[in-house]
Amino acid sequence: MTDTGPLRRMADFDLTETQRQVRAAVREFAEREILPSVEQHEREGRYPREVIARLAPLGYLAPLIPEAYGGSFIDVVTYGVVCEELARVDWVVASAVSVANSLVGGSILRSGTPEQRQRWLPPLASGAILASACLTEPSGGTDLAAIRTRATPVDGGWRLTGSKVFISHAAEAGIFLVAATIDPSRRHRGVTIFLVDPSTDGIEVSPLPMRTLQRDNLAEVRFDDVHVDHEAVLGEPGRGFPILGAALDMGRFSVAARCVGQAQRAIDLTLPYARERHAFGQPIGEFQMVQQKIADMICRTEAARGLVYRLGRMKDAGVERCSMEASMAKLLASEAATQNALDAIQIHGGYGFSAEYEVGRLLLEAKTLEVGEGTSELHRKLIAEFGLGIRQS
Repeated sequence: MTDTGPLRRMADFDLTETQRQVRAAVREFAEREILPSVEQHEREGRYPREVIARLAPLGYLAPLIPEAYGGSFIDVVTYGVVCEELARVDWVVASAVSVANSLVGGSILRSGTPEQRQRWLPPLASGAILASACLTEPSGGTDLAAIRTRATPVDGGWRLTGSKVFISHAAEAGIFLVAATIDPSRRHRGVTIFLVDPSTDGIEVSPLPMRTLQRDNLAEVRFDDVHVDHEAVLGEPGRGFPILGAALDMGRFSVAARCVGQAQRAIDLTLPYARERHAFGQPIGEFQMVQQKIADMICRTEAARGLVYRLGRMKDAGVERCSMEASMAKLLASEAATQNALDAIQIHGGYGFSAEYEVGRLLLEAKTLEVGEGTSELHRKLIAEFGLGIRQS
């Protein structure tokens, strides 16, 4: 455990005692069960399936799925704490929780039929299957209204044709949430969401070569005349865009929480190093320029954490759409994670690039999160449009 000293008070003043206990329990689990294998899994490109399986019995795998379906169903702020603490140790494990709850499980819970909920939510909660969200396409991922994957009505259901890229957990998933369009000319009014079994004929999952996140096994998913029945449609045909909007609010919340965890990890790794590393006869942490970087790391992390918790409290209060707040939290948290990793590397000097230290890996992972769930440029555009009244939540 590293949650000691002055930093243990930061941004925790508004957490309940139960939430504090959850934070401590998840952190202890993550450091004991996940941390020892992260670097080895990254070198081997090994997906941490067995580690993710250990989350379910503790209630960490399905925090937003109701108990009636086998989940642990906690409040949104506590869910954010779980994502934060898992991501502080392993981006991929936290991502599996985020996708299963914020994007896929949450969408089924809000928009699914009783039959869809009963089919998919219990195995998601138990860890019998993992989830993958097939949204991003080769032609672009930011403009979801421009989706090209086609959904064509046929006898008995639909035919899906198209491809998706940069899809996390695809090779391990037991359910795909797929965004397609019934008519590209209708833009967002054509978007339709499908719940698809990855073993369906015509689906091909191919590894996507990456310079980072080797253990995530990011993939390209192709749909070649894939037939699904009418019961695979989540909501109604052509009414999938609002489902995506609600899912992305929660997705951006969990991504922002994960970014806060990574930003905190950079601090936790840097403070001991700055105390122990000596130069010119004193610890480098006593040099003013190093102290400035550390102060900035702490401030930007706390600012991001405050926005994340605020968004979580809004969701807990029943605010259905918090798109502006979600963009604010995701933007600030992802850029905090990246800048903290950069500052950590600078303070570590040459050791920041060594495989012996985590901070170099943190930078590549944090930069990935600046792009995922909407780029920083997109979120700045959305925030400005909300502020100007051009866009409404």
